[in-house]
Amino acid sequence: MAQAHLDEARREAEELCAGLPWLTSAQAEDLMDRYMQRRLDFTRRMLRSTVERAAQLRQEYEARYTVLRRDLLRRHAVCACALLLCAGALGSFTGLLVR
Repeated sequence: MAQAHLDEARREAEELCAGLPWLTSAQAEDLMDRYMQRRLDFTRRMLRSTVERAAQLRQEYEARYTVLRRDLLRRHAVCACALLLCAGALGSFTGLLVR
């Protein structure tokens, strides 16, 4: 991927220099080097910000997932308790009717 970005920066620099025919070879080479360096610096900054944002999103999603999982567990516990309570009450009621 890095090589592809380098190749693209070189191609863009060559196109830029081709549009400036009055440049000497040394000037064109200097311009190409400067352009490629700026382009690669920009790409590095962009990739770093993407990685940082991905880390932020991961933390946000993990925090949200933890809250949702805890709420779901709580709801299942409440439902299980209610079911046991109903089963116990039904058993007691049936025991009273049988006597």
